[in-house]
Amino acid sequence: MFEKSRRLLMVAAAAMPLMVSHAWADGLISIIVTDPANPYWATEGQVAKATAESLGYTANVSAHKGDTNTESTLIDTAITNKSVAIILDPANADGSVGAVKKAVNAGIPVFLVNAEINQEGLTKGQLVSNNAQGAAIGAQQWVEAIGDKGNYVELFGNPADNNAATRSNGYETVLTQYPDLKKTGKEVANWDRTQGYQKMQSLLQAHPDIVGVISGNDEMALGAVAALKEAGKLAQVKVGGFDGSPDAVAAVKAGELQYTVLQPVAIFSAEAVKQADKLIKTGSTGAATEKQLFDCVLITKDNVDKYTAAFTISK
Repeated sequence: MFEKSRRLLMVAAAAMPLMVSHAWADGLISIIVTDPANPYWATEGQVAKATAESLGYTANVSAHKGDTNTESTLIDTAITNKSVAIILDPANADGSVGAVKKAVNAGIPVFLVNAEINQEGLTKGQLVSNNAQGAAIGAQQWVEAIGDKGNYVELFGNPADNNAATRSNGYETVLTQYPDLKKTGKEVANWDRTQGYQKMQSLLQAHPDIVGVISGNDEMALGAVAALKEAGKLAQVKVGGFDGSPDAVAAVKAGELQYTVLQPVAIFSAEAVKQADKLIKTGSTGAATEKQLFDCVLITKDNVDKYTAAFTISK
């Protein structure tokens, strides 16, 4: 009995270094998101980490919270830790270029997710939602909800993020086709629910006759919903969102939000890691272009029951 146990221990001990070395064999993938307090960015980090680990890498997730200095420090840490790849949701279209260059100069491939930088040829991939397409389908649905005339206001995202302008311009392209729809107010709420709530209160005071609010993301839209409920005006003022967050989907179900535009963050976060893996193993990402667009999906009360997991809808 003792001899059998001793043999088992020896076998286990012999296998242990192999197990440890395999766990570290493919190296570290560093994932840097904006702020996991927002469910969208939380999902982005969680999916990327799970995908990396499923492919045999170790992975960690950190957040810069929109601060380029923090982002730069996190890139330094990723370099020091000898990361084999970095998955980054950049803090600033212009301000993140320097941090990306540092990683590239250190020989670490960088893949951007969700947001772009204003320089091509540095990263191995920029994987983002097709924001123009998403804005167009959202704006069309918003018009169906509120009708083709009346005054409305817009909540705008973080100006340092190209997605804010792309969505706003996409809305404008559709809404200017309806001359009796007048935009009477626009406020920057930086993708944030609390700011959306506060800016909506100000907009209501300045524009009490509005019939709709079109928002650059769900968090700002949900802040607007809260302010409208408080003012007793949610029945008269229709709100549209963008992201496909679980809270927004619940608001669509409850009839408080007219729709949300689902960004396929769960898809492109996983794809960025898969492309990094392919690059490490074969020298090529397999993608035809650096910038890659992933189409968004409209979620309304008609298909809301097909929402099966965070930022995921079954076809």
